Amino acid sequence: MTAPHPTPDLFALSEIQGPVLRPGAPGYADEVTGFNLAALHTPDVVIGATSPHDIVTALRWASATHTPVAVQATGHGANYPIDHGLLINTTRMTDVTITPETRTAKISAGAKWRHVLDAAAPHGLAALTGSSTDAGVIGYTLGGGLPVLGRTYGYASDLVHSFQVVTPDGILHETDATQEPDLFWALKGGKGNVGIVTSLTCDLLPLPTILGGGIYCAGEDAEPLLTTWAEWTRHVPEEMCSAFTLLRLPPIPQIPEPLRGGFWARVAVAWTADPAEGEALLATIRDAAPVVVDTVEEMPYAAMDRIYMEPQDPLPARESCSLIRELPPEAVRAFLSHAGPQVTDFPLLMVGLRHMGGALSRPPRAEDAICARDANYLMEAVGVLAAPPAAEAIEQATTSLHHAMSPYGTGHTMVNIHGTPGNAEDRARAWTPEVLTRLRQAKKTYDPNNLLRYGHTVA
Repeated sequence: MTAPHPTPDLFALSEIQGPVLRPGAPGYADEVTGFNLAALHTPDVVIGATSPHDIVTALRWASATHTPVAVQATGHGANYPIDHGLLINTTRMTDVTITPETRTAKISAGAKWRHVLDAAAPHGLAALTGSSTDAGVIGYTLGGGLPVLGRTYGYASDLVHSFQVVTPDGILHETDATQEPDLFWALKGGKGNVGIVTSLTCDLLPLPTILGGGIYCAGEDAEPLLTTWAEWTRHVPEEMCSAFTLLRLPPIPQIPEPLRGGFWARVAVAWTADPAEGEALLATIRDAAPVVVDTVEEMPYAAMDRIYMEPQDPLPARESCSLIRELPPEAVRAFLSHAGPQVTDFPLLMVGLRHMGGALSRPPRAEDAICARDANYLMEAVGVLAAPPAAEAIEQATTSLHHAMSPYGTGHTMVNIHGTPGNAEDRARAWTPEVLTRLRQAKKTYDPNNLLRYGHTVA
C-alpha cells in the first residue's frame, strides 16, 4: 500500500500575489488544465504567478521543502502529467514591450505569440512564431522554436538576446551570451532543465506582410503531390518555407467547409520575398495534381494562422516527430505506404513533412543546445486520443510510421514535438550525446536536487 503524500505547509507562500490552491479548491481545475488534454495534472499545490517575485517566492519554498516543480503557460506541450509537487501557472504574466527603435520585444512568461504579434504589427514588425499563434512564447523558445519562416530566419531562439530566469534555489538571474553563458546556452534548446523563465528579450523582423496559405488536393492524389513537393524542395530558395501534410479531418463544426470531414493532401507555404516570384515558384505545386482549395494569398504577417489552420480548441493529442536527412523516392514510398490513401482506417489526424534547411542549418550567433541543424525535413504525426481503443491504434500507427522512416532519419527529435518523454534513452533522442552531456552538467550546476523533473528533462 502506498503511503499518502504529505500535505504541504503553504504558509511561506502567503506573500504570493496570485492564487495559491490545493486540489478541490474553486479554480484549481482551471489553473492546472492546459491546451493538450491528454495530460491530466494533479499537483499538490498550484500557484497563479503574477510577477517574477511570485516565482522567486514559490521556488524558494520548493527548494526549502524539496518539492518538485513544473511550470505551465498555455499547455500546448503538456505531454507529461504532473502528479504531486508544485505547478506554477504563468498565464497572468502576459506583458509585451515593443521597442521599435531596436526592433526588439521583451516578452513575459505567460504571453502567447498572438500577444506579441498584436503588439508588434502596428510597427510593421513580426516575430518568429510557430504554426499556431495561440502557443506560449517561452516554452516554444526554450525548445528552440521551429518557426513557420524558419528556413528564412532560423530558430526562434536564434533571435533571443537575453533571458530573465529563476533557478530552483529561488535566485533571479539575467543571462545572455556573455553573462552566465552556460545558463544562456541551456535555455536555448535545452527546454525546462535549469530554471523558470520570467521573460525574454528577442529581435523582431521588419516584415508586415507575407505570401502564405495552403494548396489542397484530394488525399487520393497524395502520391503525385508529395513526389513533386519532395523534388521541388531540393531547389527552392530559402525564402520559401513549406510543408506537405496529409489531413484526415473529422466532420465537426470547428472545421470550415469544404475541408470538413475530408481527406486532404496539402502543401502549406510561406514566402517572404516578392509575391510574384513566390507565385511563379508555386506553379510547380499547383500543376502536380488537381487543386481543390487554394488559400494562398498576400496577407498581413499577423494573420499567419491561416497558413496551417491548426486547432484553436483544447484537445487530447498524441504528437511525435523524427528528424529526416533526405527524401529520396524510396522514403516517399515508405511514407505513403504507412500513411497514404491506400491505408484504410488510419487513426492519425495529421502526418506531415516540414521542409527545413536554409537558415535552420546555419550555426547560431551564440551557441545553443539545438540538435536539428543537420536535418532537411521534420516528420510529425498527431493523433486525437478519444478513447482507449483509439489510443492503442494511434500508438501502433505512430510507431510503425517512425520505424519505416528511420533509415532516412538522423536518429533525433525536436524536444518541443517529441511527445511524451519516455525513459532516459528515449529522452536523449532530442539531443546529440555531446549536447546531452553538457546539458546534464548544466542541470547539475543549476538544479542539483532535480526539482525540475517534470516534462522532457534530464536527470
